[in-house]
Amino acid sequence: MLVKVLFPVLLLSAPALSPAAQLSTDARTAIPHDVQQLVVIDYRAMQNSATAMELRERVMPPELRQFDEALTKSGLNDNHDVDQLAFALFRPGESEEQAVTVGIAQGQFSLTDILANFKKQKIKPTLVRTNKVYPLAKTGMVVCFVDPSTMVFGGGEAVKQALDARDGVSASLLTNGPMMDAMKSVDGEPLWSILDEKGTQAMMRQVLGEAGSLTDFEVVRKRLEASWYGMSFQHGVKFDLTVSTGDPMAAATVSTLLNAAVVYRKLSGSEAEKQALAGTDIRSDSGLLSIHFATSDAEFNSLLKSPLFQSMVR
Repeated sequence: MLVKVLFPVLLLSAPALSPAAQLSTDARTAIPHDVQQLVVIDYRAMQNSATAMELRERVMPPELRQFDEALTKSGLNDNHDVDQLAFALFRPGESEEQAVTVGIAQGQFSLTDILANFKKQKIKPTLVRTNKVYPLAKTGMVVCFVDPSTMVFGGGEAVKQALDARDGVSASLLTNGPMMDAMKSVDGEPLWSILDEKGTQAMMRQVLGEAGSLTDFEVVRKRLEASWYGMSFQHGVKFDLTVSTGDPMAAATVSTLLNAAVVYRKLSGSEAEKQALAGTDIRSDSGLLSIHFATSDAEFNSLLKSPLFQSMVR
């Protein structure tokens, strides 16, 4: 059950350590208003934890691997130039169900060298207003340096909509009150994420698994308003997830369902899974559902090799 909580929120991210990964205002303006999930990480600090690197290797999506390779070929050394990464999953339009992802990297980029390398490879940009957008070979992705310390990347349409938000053509994250409020609770953490109503409901259904089909969950599903989490790898692994329901009864119901899932897994899981669940605390208070997990590096490494984790990342 623990991995069912961790994996959905880590799928777009790489683990991190302090210092905190706070998004700049310029980066926030490049995130479209209708964001379903935002993940922010300290990319540089992950190099300091063997556990973080191990988890990163196991959950890193192929698309991010392709992006890393493309950056290396472009002349940008991601391990030295990128300080922070953010991934925003957003809905591109009112009638569109399929969400798309845009990435934002912050750091100190040697634009002169990078652009010279693009020119050497005969890579030509297209213009979105005054923004130069460069294709990244063999990835299907594009990249735009909106200033010397901020880079937007992803699929062509996703990057265009991010630039529309940044340039004021469309609304940005800054005008999304509920998500900005959720951000205040976690943006001081080394790794953090926020999810909107739809994202929270989808995550909790995956977390609950078969229990998510129970009548009790359907009753409270629409009361799941938003969620946020923070995670660190300093002195072991710590993870805190909060789900806002605005309703004490709804929070208590989901807490009961999760605790029942924990009891079942304790009876049927591997030793590593049982140890992980022993470090998991689930409770509700005043309309908020809280999940806290803490364990040592050694125990977490054992969990990474467990059948449950393998089934989630397969």
